[in-house]
Amino acid sequence: MLDINYVRKNAAKVKEFSRDKGCKVDVDKTLALDDERRELENKITPLREERNVLAKNKQPTEAQIARGKEIKAEVAALESELVKVEAEFIELLKQIPNAPTDDVPVGLTEEANEVVETIGEVPEFDFEVKNHWQIAEARGWIDKERATKVAGTRFAYIKSDLVRLEFAIINYVIKHLTDRNFIAKLISENNFATLNDTPFVPILPPLMIKTDMYEAMDRLQPSDDRYKIEGEELWLQGSAEHVLGSMYANEIIDEKDCPIRMLGFATSFRKEAGSYGKDMEGIFRMHQFDKLEMETLGTAESSLEEHYLMIAIQRALMDGLGLPYRVLKKCTFDIGKPNARGVDIEVWLPGQGKYRETHTADYMTDYQARRLNTRVRRKGEMEFIHTNDATAFALGRIMIAIIENYQTVEMKVRVPEVLQKYLGGKEVL
Repeated sequence: MLDINYVRKNAAKVKEFSRDKGCKVDVDKTLALDDERRELENKITPLREERNVLAKNKQPTEAQIARGKEIKAEVAALESELVKVEAEFIELLKQIPNAPTDDVPVGLTEEANEVVETIGEVPEFDFEVKNHWQIAEARGWIDKERATKVAGTRFAYIKSDLVRLEFAIINYVIKHLTDRNFIAKLISENNFATLNDTPFVPILPPLMIKTDMYEAMDRLQPSDDRYKIEGEELWLQGSAEHVLGSMYANEIIDEKDCPIRMLGFATSFRKEAGSYGKDMEGIFRMHQFDKLEMETLGTAESSLEEHYLMIAIQRALMDGLGLPYRVLKKCTFDIGKPNARGVDIEVWLPGQGKYRETHTADYMTDYQARRLNTRVRRKGEMEFIHTNDATAFALGRIMIAIIENYQTVEMKVRVPEVLQKYLGGKEVL
């Protein structure tokens, strides 16, 4: 959430960007409750001080004893009121979205997203193009019919060479993100002045998250798209960053340990209500899917460049696969409530004849950290840490892209060169 002092100093601006993000908030009421909260605290403080003075008297008079009882009752009543006011204040403050950076396009639909760059040539085929589902079904790589029997619709058994391809992609990503030289090269090429070459640590996180941690990450909503464990305050996570960013909640990190860079692999779960059309074919939009996700925690000065580094990593990994893609700068509405900035990568899918999202990179500033109470110690002072998250690969979708862009007339799939060594040298699946 935002610092209330920032909201107070920039009330008109907060109202404006909240509208631009499509968030219904009551800034005036939030500030009024903050005033009321401060006023109650100002009444309670001198009463507590007076009570402490009376408590030091070893032989209090009857009048002092009576006054002590009066103070106790007054403080109890004021504290009870403060608890109510503070709870309402915090709830309203949480509803105010993060402030977008100045370069975020203003818009209330995805149509306002800006294409920053298009990379690679869209492939041309001298045969009838198939979509990934037609190829995978013919090759025995995906079984949705039996998965529906066992788990319901929009689940799938992934089989044979498609499993091998997924693990090849995982190994490809881990090799690069854990390589200090790879990180240093991207920092040098992009002239990032505030970053060091700390590599990412691979992590297999819990696949469940407590309600309070989910809410602190500000990723629980929309809750009707999440899976809750019946009878417990536990949810199936919707992406690895949900359980990586919350990992350091209520902790203080020393500046010398920053940045903390994590690469999480998780099987994730979303209800994906309202999907239709091409999204329902094959494994494009499933209730269960595998993702590799980057999460970093660092200082305020380096956080924006950390965001840019994640985008550079995404692009380098995509360039390695040789897939055609484009980079989008997301508008105010599309970046989401806790984000200050967002960038998507969309890959060309010949089977659909259009670009579809495979990556996102989220710049969060200290918005999540305030709710998580994750701080960094710098020269003896404490400040909230800054968080960033970004997709390394949504594995199902990137496999779709490989299948469709590298398909052959025989309904086989050429393997991108960078993945061949992870597949025993295979050039074609």
